[in-house]
Amino acid sequence: MADLDTSQLLAALEPVAEDNLNRHLEVAQEWMPHEYVPWSLGSDFKELGGDPWSVDQSQLSQIARTALEVNLLTEDNLPSYHREIERAFGRESAWGAWVNRWTAEEGRHAFCIRDYLLVTRGVDPVELERARMETMQTGFDSGDKPLLNVCAYVSFQELATRVSHRNTGKFTDEPIAEKLLTRVAKDENLHMIFYRNIVQAALDLAPSQTMRAITEEVVSFQMPGAIIPGFGRKAVQMAMAGIYDLRIHHDDIVAPLLRQWGVWELEGLDADGEAARDELAAAVAALDTEATRFVEKREERAAKLAARQGAAAAGH
Repeated sequence: MADLDTSQLLAALEPVAEDNLNRHLEVAQEWMPHEYVPWSLGSDFKELGGDPWSVDQSQLSQIARTALEVNLLTEDNLPSYHREIERAFGRESAWGAWVNRWTAEEGRHAFCIRDYLLVTRGVDPVELERARMETMQTGFDSGDKPLLNVCAYVSFQELATRVSHRNTGKFTDEPIAEKLLTRVAKDENLHMIFYRNIVQAALDLAPSQTMRAITEEVVSFQMPGAIIPGFGRKAVQMAMAGIYDLRIHHDDIVAPLLRQWGVWELEGLDADGEAARDELAAAVAALDTEATRFVEKREERAAKLAARQGAAAAGH
């Protein structure tokens, strides 16, 4: 069977998009970003005669600051994401309505996280603004991915973002930050469900074509925040802290979605679809192996560090 082109896919999947848009509007709860910010803790900065930021003003650990910065800067690049998803889905019918609704909901995430960090002086606001400018000037470019690849990618990405926000909130050990990021994560989960259901319908419509798209996105997956200045170093720090690492990516992102979609039991694949599934199985197995190796090395490092600290304490 020949692959369906974008216009054919959009037309065939439009009823599914409409159903899921309506479902989303029914279950999404209204919430106000300003209600999650402790405004009474705020004070002026240098330009208005207040104190400039210093690290001793932050209640957050260095890793918590890094994770919040990465999460916020990722959310900041929304104009680029809007452009990319509108390019894929268009402005018409339920697809266009979803693009606008999704953009509106995503916008408040950056608002409230930034307000929280500025009011609580959680991070250096000068460095944060410089990083925001650099990130947004770089922008996000999906490389003109085909529609099915976009849907597969955002399914994984929205779930990954939900997990990253939720785990960051727990790691801050700060109740207000955790409450705020838990609220943001709920939005991300609903967004993931929309995209996940589109992919599910696409597997029924064009199983082999969709299987190829899923495989390509698992193999090449990168978080949209990869363009953030210093992202590689910051991602390693977050992984070492257990906020987001390869084990989480395999166990909590990739494996659950593949299981939900039933890719391992899917029937009706052509030769390329079967080849794609074989490639997917190999990629997931390699990810699992790499995740296990990472966790083992992290545990070894932690044990060595504990031993050195114990020896130093005994020496005193």
